Amino acid sequence: MSEKKVIAVIVEGPSDENAIGGILKEFFSSEEVQFAVVHGDITSNDLTTVDNVITKIDKLIDGIRTKYGYCWDDFVKVIHIADTDGAFTKNNVKESEVEGIQYFEDHIAGANVEAIERRNKHKAEILFKLYSTGKVHGIGYRIYFNSCNLEHVLYGTLQNFSDEEKEEMADDFAEKYEGRVDDFISFISDEIVAVPGTYKATWRFIEKEKHSLERHSNMHLIFTK
Repeated sequence: MSEKKVIAVIVEGPSDENAIGGILKEFFSSEEVQFAVVHGDITSNDLTTVDNVITKIDKLIDGIRTKYGYCWDDFVKVIHIADTDGAFTKNNVKESEVEGIQYFEDHIAGANVEAIERRNKHKAEILFKLYSTGKVHGIGYRIYFNSCNLEHVLYGTLQNFSDEEKEEMADDFAEKYEGRVDDFISFISDEIVAVPGTYKATWRFIEKEKHSLERHSNMHLIFTK
């Protein structure tokens, strides 16, 4: 059994870990913070279903457990950070000859409207399942959102960045807040991005209208005692 208790953090990509990893480790300094990087979006993956998503989350935690030799009893909480990608919007996808999917604060643009709307429905169902789930393998679990994505919330820019650009911005952001966790908490708790209310209330908010495209987050709740 580990001397310190363990917090598992699930993120979509390595730039997410780079941007906020140091902040979380500083804030939770009395625990061990270990990351599971999905290298993609588990909530929109076609192989993920409402029936199997909890099992997939369990396997991510088990990967951390196995890698570092933890026992299940060592884990005290699971923090899952995910992008909303406008998934809760309705009738806001516009056909456009663009590469991939492009996000705007009032609509989504893409070449295949039907496919994007199908993805949105699928992702929204998965996110609902996850935020309605209080525990995974008996460990307290919460999923926190960034809308439309992490870059939108942290940097105030909504565009498609390359992996290299994401890494560079993440490094700059981590450097900016190194040793300044209170400043980060003030930033992420500011009304410009923070959705007020309880955990469930923030999710109910992001499900409505075009909020899942606008710049919102409930990550500030990670830092409430």
